[in-house]
Amino acid sequence: MSSILSSLKNTVTAGFIVTILLLIVFMSWGSVSSDSFSDQAFYSFLFRWLHVLSGIMWIGLLWYFNFVQIPNMPNIPDDQKPAVSKVIAPAALWWFRWAAMSTIITGLILGYLNGYLEAAMTLGFRGDAAPSHIAIGIGMWLGTIMWFNVWFVIWPNQKKALGIVPAEDDVKAASARTAMLFSRTNTLLSIPMLFSMVAAQNIF
Repeated sequence: MSSILSSLKNTVTAGFIVTILLLIVFMSWGSVSSDSFSDQAFYSFLFRWLHVLSGIMWIGLLWYFNFVQIPNMPNIPDDQKPAVSKVIAPAALWWFRWAAMSTIITGLILGYLNGYLEAAMTLGFRGDAAPSHIAIGIGMWLGTIMWFNVWFVIWPNQKKALGIVPAEDDVKAASARTAMLFSRTNTLLSIPMLFSMVAAQNIF
């Protein structure tokens, strides 16, 4: 067991193996049959699971930055800050931005598979749409804004602030503040975004 838990790769691999074993157990209960693998409902479930996994990674890192790293950076001695800015932050930002990408792609695929993509993305303006589709559409648009902020505002500015790309000190400072403000914007948007997603499944 120690050899599994001592390695992140082995830990994650073990997690997927346990998941596959659960799928086999569910198949033995008759909940899932071999025919299900060619069924739209199975792929809808699969992409919902991948969407949730990706979203947990994305929002988890977003909240880590805003609830842990940013507030505590001023308390770290200057000689220790490079450990965060040169090692931890770049690694976290890699997972952060690709989790955002995975979340939005799997969300769009899920909407397509479930037949509500157009109704959700147009917020019902192109015809009749169920309230749940409009609610999830609001969540999807908030998520899209957040994804845009990650890839086209936060990451380009973080590259300058962290010295990944060359920049003058005043540019680094300005970029760090811009990245922080848009990260806070995403934190703000994440709360109604998650509310809209859950409401679509449970209220309407």
